[in-house]
Amino acid sequence: MKKTTLALLFSAVLSSTAIAGMSDSDKSKAWECSGIYMANYFLPPGESFEYSMKEKSMASVKVLKSYALEIGISEKEWDDGVNKAVDKYNGAKYDKVKTEACHAFINSAVPNGEDRVKKVVQTLY
Repeated sequence: MKKTTLALLFSAVLSSTAIAGMSDSDKSKAWECSGIYMANYFLPPGESFEYSMKEKSMASVKVLKSYALEIGISEKEWDDGVNKAVDKYNGAKYDKVKTEACHAFINSAVPNGEDRVKKVVQTLY
């Protein structure tokens, strides 16, 4: 009886950990958004982009990484994924549609995502 109870408890803990994590699809989207946000921050000359959006881009990158670490994604795995996305989007022009989609992703995938981004923006300088 004790073994069955322990097995059920162990199973519940494992399944709740998996649910709390980030799916592979969400990780890929988070990495893509990090790459897009970094490209926004380092726009090539001639691109117009409001400074407040640069701040929001950097804050969003920080929030995504912080959340990834909170849910148990290793820093190395996270950084490797972000580096690939940064390489992909480096030098890209500002894409309002992709950027807005990333804002929506953070708001839906990260608990209190919008508030967390606003809070980080306030601490950047």
